Amino acid sequence: MKINLVMIVKNEGRSLERCLKAAKPLVDEMIVVDTGSTDNTKEIAGKMGARVWEFAWVDDFSAARNFALDHSDADWNLVLDGDETLRPWGRRRLEKALKSREGIWLGGITIYNSFKDQDGISISASINPRILPRGIRYMGAIHEQPEGNYPCYPILSMEADHDGYLFTDKGERNLPYLRRAAAEYPEDGYYQYQLAVTLRNLKRLEESLGYFRRFYALAGSEDAYRGDGVVLYLYTLLDLGTNGHLDEAAGIVEKEESTLGEWPDFCFVCGLFTMKRVLSDVARYIGLLPDIERYYQKCLALGERPEMGGVVGTGSFKAAYNLGAWYEVSGQVELAKRYYDMAAEEGYGPAVGRLKELK
Repeated sequence: MKINLVMIVKNEGRSLERCLKAAKPLVDEMIVVDTGSTDNTKEIAGKMGARVWEFAWVDDFSAARNFALDHSDADWNLVLDGDETLRPWGRRRLEKALKSREGIWLGGITIYNSFKDQDGISISASINPRILPRGIRYMGAIHEQPEGNYPCYPILSMEADHDGYLFTDKGERNLPYLRRAAAEYPEDGYYQYQLAVTLRNLKRLEESLGYFRRFYALAGSEDAYRGDGVVLYLYTLLDLGTNGHLDEAAGIVEKEESTLGEWPDFCFVCGLFTMKRVLSDVARYIGLLPDIERYYQKCLALGERPEMGGVVGTGSFKAAYNLGAWYEVSGQVELAKRYYDMAAEEGYGPAVGRLKELK
């Protein structure tokens, strides 16, 4: 069995050596296609033993990916970006996993994405198809995906860390591509979702809302990105926060609880929604108070579910902290300390701070 690493890169001098060093023990060859670097990316790739090719950029990520795949003769191709680093794994273990199934299928890797938010740095998890059998091609000019309706099975415990969001914001770069794709494929919920998320990340919430609504109307229950889109749609409505937006969020929560109610990220945003709903009109919504506790308790009961994607902590320390905050404001200080302790044991800074205040 031959396994190659296949990459497209541009100006990845900060992290490329680390990426290649981690992947090298798993593969027979490393194929790096440069799309126009002005730093030392190509030199690093060559020094690490990769075969380096150049590709003239044509505003199409799939074209670049497919050019790289054209230069691989492997049975399986491991696809990484230059700002991703595989966690330690063994070649024999990988071969065993790839031999475990018949037919054409894609291997999923759990990617842990670090990003900045109000807590400082948070981490989200997603399973992406990154180990592709020979012959698979990419489609889509932006946020490209493997072509064909093939199943994606996680390669259990195969994980990578992605830190690029901490150093570069590609939202403005991606926006024209996404607008073009959404206009060209107006009935494709995936592009509506990606455009909505990009606008949200750029703090253009009002503009993103129309695309979230269109995504919600188009995405099917089987689409892997749908749950994440629903949760981010709810966060956008909460951030905008008018009574009309909260009414819209209430309708989504009611509709989706039966399908997404076993996912910690959904329960977590439902807890936030319920708290905001009560505060918007205490007299009217006082009866919802027990639901705040219920949602966060359910998050903790479900636990972390990286195989389902979402933000790390919604099934553990973030939920415990919010539950502690709820008990504190409701006058149940000893209960608050218990849950702050739970979050602090996992190193969650805000919980450590609250415990110092309470003690």
